[in-house]
Amino acid sequence: MTAGTANVIETRNLTRRYRDQLALDNVDLDIAGGRIYGLLGRNGAGKTTLMSILTAQGFESSGEVRVFGEHPFENDRVLRRLCFVRESQKYPDDFTAANAFASAGLLYPNWDAGFAASLAEEFSIPVKRRLKKLSRGQLSAVGVVLGLASRADITFFDEPYLGLDAVARQIFYDRLVEDFAEHPRTIMLSSHLIDEVALLLEHVIVIDSGRIVLNDDAENIRGSAVTITGTADVVEAFIAGYPVLHREALGSLVSATVEQRLDDAGRREAAELGLQLTPVSLQQLIVRKTLQADGAEKPSGTAATDSLEAFR
Repeated sequence: MTAGTANVIETRNLTRRYRDQLALDNVDLDIAGGRIYGLLGRNGAGKTTLMSILTAQGFESSGEVRVFGEHPFENDRVLRRLCFVRESQKYPDDFTAANAFASAGLLYPNWDAGFAASLAEEFSIPVKRRLKKLSRGQLSAVGVVLGLASRADITFFDEPYLGLDAVARQIFYDRLVEDFAEHPRTIMLSSHLIDEVALLLEHVIVIDSGRIVLNDDAENIRGSAVTITGTADVVEAFIAGYPVLHREALGSLVSATVEQRLDDAGRREAAELGLQLTPVSLQQLIVRKTLQADGAEKPSGTAATDSLEAFR
């Protein structure tokens, strides 16, 4: 790896095996600082394994990993600059939220106790109640407060906000964006709620079966695919030469999703041919890309349903 780059994370051929299971398969990543990343994929795709290795809570089987130019394992210089918040966060039995926040103040050099108190009040966290007595939603809120108020140079959120209701999740998204604007750092969000977090993301990384299948700026991805619907012969002629992510037929009609950004001329041609164009959401695109990466699609209607369930 090249020293002196602007990347805060670099991996090369990063591989993790658990007996016969390949959790990460030669993952190459370059993560630049000061951006909000989405690490997206199905259950068991390798997201948590990757974040665990990057935060020294797991170990690679082979390959290289560097965080701030160094390996993170037992490296206090690196670990003090990281915050890893996960849904299954463990705390001592007698800990209250107040204890967790006080401990965070000792761990994180940039900890903002005032911001933590404000967030705790906004999320209605009973800070003096023992954590094991809190509801799932309240525990999720504690994790969110720790992640935001740590203001660590890199913060990993491994879906700790899934226990929050829709209103609380929106508060989280709003506070994340507001605080990121004032205190830029690197944020990595792992989520199944893809369309819900899509507008937050500056860069999208999709992992499937331990492999990176999409790694690009969000602006490049938005609008990069479209679904074209119409009579079969007209659709097939129009999409000739385009990369097809999915094709579904119903009688004489065909609906095809293509990975192609149509220009104005292409849209006018589609309209003249009587074709309907439908934007493809980030979640739909990821479903199609992961199905494609698996090598084959299931019969029409089943593939999308099954894959969407894996993202919920």
